[in-house]
Amino acid sequence: MKVIELVKQFEKFAPKNIAVDGDPIGLQIGSLNQDVHKIMTTLDVRPEVVDEAINNQVDFIFSHHPLMFRPAKNLDLSNPQNSMYAKIIEHHITVYSAHTNLDNAVDGMNDWLADSLQLKDTKGLVYQAKMNNHEYFMGRIGMLSNTMTVYEFAEFCKKQFNISGLRLISNTPDKLVNKVAILGGDGGKFFNIAKNKGADVYVTGDVYYHVGHDMLASDFSVVDPGHHIESICKPYLAAMFRKWANQLNWNVEVIESDINTDPFTFI
Repeated sequence: MKVIELVKQFEKFAPKNIAVDGDPIGLQIGSLNQDVHKIMTTLDVRPEVVDEAINNQVDFIFSHHPLMFRPAKNLDLSNPQNSMYAKIIEHHITVYSAHTNLDNAVDGMNDWLADSLQLKDTKGLVYQAKMNNHEYFMGRIGMLSNTMTVYEFAEFCKKQFNISGLRLISNTPDKLVNKVAILGGDGGKFFNIAKNKGADVYVTGDVYYHVGHDMLASDFSVVDPGHHIESICKPYLAAMFRKWANQLNWNVEVIESDINTDPFTFI
């Protein structure tokens, strides 16, 4: 099969035009006309992930985070990022990234995260776009299966996301939690939307210091489990591609990256 076949199928699920304006999604390196034999799903494309792909004879990397957030200013190969680009091209690997369109898709990233917290009756959190009479939202808000305190909920998040630590921002750790909002990645700026929609607690990553102060001043509880919880995409994407391969008779193998790309270690 060709790269373009998978891309067309994926973009029916997560169209490009539901992404945030300016998000560098889509084909990153390679050709849509390249043949695909082995796909690897990953959260990030880092040098160690590229080495993993080469070792596994992967010819198509599908990532959530774009390979090229910032344009290269030169092709000096002493720069690790440029060297990684060169290695990808040298080994004829095509890279495609789906970022905020995957975040906003129905049954996409934020639904996967909400499912991890066993939320019920979920609805969209932050309105993004309307297309074909369907509204798309970033983030989800829903009800917990069991009432617990803010502190207990933070511990629950650690367990569900399999992380050793997180940051809790709360004046009231003993307050009961029933309604939860979640938005994967860097969603601190949306905390007032979560609060105004009645969430008892908001789960998002990369909360800035001064925004944390604003959250406390608003007497709103926030759990920051980090950005890397989005690695949940690897098995979900792989399962989706395998399903399509069976349905559409694609002769491809699909694997998930085993590399942990979280730059942070809790000690």
